[in-house]
Amino acid sequence: MKLREGKLKVINLGLEQFGKDLKEQNVETIQVNWSPPLEIDSSIMQIIAHHQEEIDQANEKALDIIQKGQPVLLGLDIARNVIPGMQENMILHAGPPIQWDRMCGPMRGAIIGALIYEGKAATKEEAENLAKSGEIEYAPCHEHNAVGPMAGIISPSMPVFIIKNDTYGNEAYCTQNEGLGKVLRYGAYQSEVIEKLKWMEKVLYPILDKAIRSLGKIDLKNLISQALHMGDEVHNRNRAGTSLLIRQLAPAILKTSENVTDSAKVLEFINSNDHFFLNLSMPAAKCMLDAASNIVPSSIVIAMARNGTDFGIRLAGTGNKWFTGKALIPDALFFPGYTKEDANPDIGDSTITETAGLGGFAIAAAFAIAQFVGGTAADAKRYTNLMYEITATESENFQIPALDFRGTPLGIDVRKVIEKNLTPFLDTGVAHKQPGIGQVGAGVLSAPTEPFINAIKGLAKVLE
Repeated sequence: MKLREGKLKVINLGLEQFGKDLKEQNVETIQVNWSPPLEIDSSIMQIIAHHQEEIDQANEKALDIIQKGQPVLLGLDIARNVIPGMQENMILHAGPPIQWDRMCGPMRGAIIGALIYEGKAATKEEAENLAKSGEIEYAPCHEHNAVGPMAGIISPSMPVFIIKNDTYGNEAYCTQNEGLGKVLRYGAYQSEVIEKLKWMEKVLYPILDKAIRSLGKIDLKNLISQALHMGDEVHNRNRAGTSLLIRQLAPAILKTSENVTDSAKVLEFINSNDHFFLNLSMPAAKCMLDAASNIVPSSIVIAMARNGTDFGIRLAGTGNKWFTGKALIPDALFFPGYTKEDANPDIGDSTITETAGLGGFAIAAAFAIAQFVGGTAADAKRYTNLMYEITATESENFQIPALDFRGTPLGIDVRKVIEKNLTPFLDTGVAHKQPGIGQVGAGVLSAPTEPFINAIKGLAKVLE
């Protein structure tokens, strides 16, 4: 009876449309964001619940290791010299394992380019025939202590950055960033792409390596922390990180390089490429996360990666096993002349940044790219705040000024993803679905649910 006497106020759970309809009728309404948990067999969740204390203890150990990670840049070397298990007939790629017959267009294009770059083929047709002949061995970067943006292709002759976790001694590797437009990582393989890669091998690599080694090491954790304070989230925006890096590199390059013209070109190249730091933030994140591998039965995600066909994740408590699902097409801002119809499904190892509490998880630090998430600072804050709901803790090292210097959301707990029915929010670039064209946009998306459903099942199997 009192309901009829007072002014009607409504708390709406779930579907927002009900709340919107009430607001249009001038009814005071509070919308509560809530979704039912993802549908999982009850026997699976009973196993997880029965081992909750054991999982919590393992998670605490994994998170302590990740927090204490100290990634530093040591220098560069050729991939065949430093990447564990690298073979002359091997090409590393982004995402979970995949073979030529299931690879997407941009990954095939990047492999064609890599085979031409290696001198194993002279034309696109020769490269395609070799790529599908069975003579080339394909393996995920992640399974060789490496990461790569977009197609993530690493061939034996490519120079790679060497990043070491100073606390635990493990290393990670990544190629040098080529810039935007028609580049190998987006599936382009034309002559200008190969020429740039050769310049990076013959000029950029030796000058950078000499300069970095003269400094001893560069503290990447410190640079990432500063970059977050300066408007980067170090996935889709790396302008501050690249600027901070070049401040350290420039004097060392001038002191160690004897060729003034080449030195100037190297500095101009880095200065013109805001994403140069991405290929350092990625292996820095991998270095910190890999140290927490094989802590049974932790439910913390230590890798998310996409090959343009499948989206895969790995947990700290399930060894090297991949849990996969279909990769989705991003919501993006497209370059003039391109639309969502041109876009390839999500691709690349760069989601290692979100796995470490950066990228989409730290989008509230990067208002300059708020147009990817609705256009306002409030939208960016909302997405970061949502990620606290599926993470186990907050970073002690990476903070967001706009959230009163709160630590970034850290430690994706697959149990929370299932319970909240909320998957990680990701930044991404967008490649054209056809090989040879390159980048067509950049945007955001939420990870698919299937890998997380499969992961909770895999964790339960470990605990049986």
